[in-house]
Amino acid sequence: MTVLDHAPATATTATATTATTATATRTPAGGGAGLLLAAVATVVWSGSFVVSRALHDGVPPVQAAFWRWVIALVAVAPFAVRQAWRERALLRRHFGYIALAALLGITVYNTLVNQAGVTTSASNMGMIMAAAPVLIAVFARQRIGGRRAVGLVIALLGVLTLLGKGSPAALLRLDFTTGDLWMLAAALSFAWYSALLRRKPARIGQLPFLFATFALGTALLAPVYVVSLVTQGGFAPSAGTVGPLLYVGVCSSAVAFFAWNKAISLIGPARAGIVYYLQPVCVALLSFALLGERTGPLQILCMALILAGVALGASGPVTARR
Repeated sequence: MTVLDHAPATATTATATTATTATATRTPAGGGAGLLLAAVATVVWSGSFVVSRALHDGVPPVQAAFWRWVIALVAVAPFAVRQAWRERALLRRHFGYIALAALLGITVYNTLVNQAGVTTSASNMGMIMAAAPVLIAVFARQRIGGRRAVGLVIALLGVLTLLGKGSPAALLRLDFTTGDLWMLAAALSFAWYSALLRRKPARIGQLPFLFATFALGTALLAPVYVVSLVTQGGFAPSAGTVGPLLYVGVCSSAVAFFAWNKAISLIGPARAGIVYYLQPVCVALLSFALLGERTGPLQILCMALILAGVALGASGPVTARR
């Protein structure tokens, strides 16, 4: 065998090595960017819980949700319309998937958050949502070993203690606010939406997907919005309503959803969920600073239980079920 006989194998090996090195080089950067984007979304969404709580006296929940997504559509349209038009055939082909994502992440989740803000505190909203990462792992069909199962139990114990205000008898009597229940439903909807993002067709760009889900989610809200106008009346635009709506429309919708969706595409729902554990702390600090809500010993205990449970549940490698 001559030296030339070795050339193809050597070239192939060199190419494979180069590709492996390039992948290894890209992965940490992509992981770091994904974690940063997840952190941006988490912090911005923490502010939206405070805003939802602040809006509860001035804007009916469904109307707040509807105008939030109208504003988000206007904000994202200049960047997304052309791409969405180019990918219109793909969007039509995957209409069912996009519609389900829009229903869960746009129409249902944020409307439930607004409804929860009517009868529960922003701190409670944030702490209940801290259970979402565990739910994301379940909906994403990821294996849950013994350690994750223990973490799940601890996190749920924290949520139940919060809902029962420290009294097991209160849980038996269903003695907790309606807002807490709305927030639990919102956590389930958000977890299902986040897990669903793993199945987003790779050929659909982030901005066209975002625009399509915003448009469909707003369209699904429109009939309920009309019912709310007829039964509850509208609201008077003012600095106290327009400012918060602009925040949730531009920051909590256009910016945060793009960051979260991109983070999941880079690092997956489980690792993005780890960053989401910061939310109860962010919400508690913001609600204390902006709304004057006090955090008592019971809430601190619940926060510790939830954070300990979800941290334990997120530790170790993540394996997808086949």
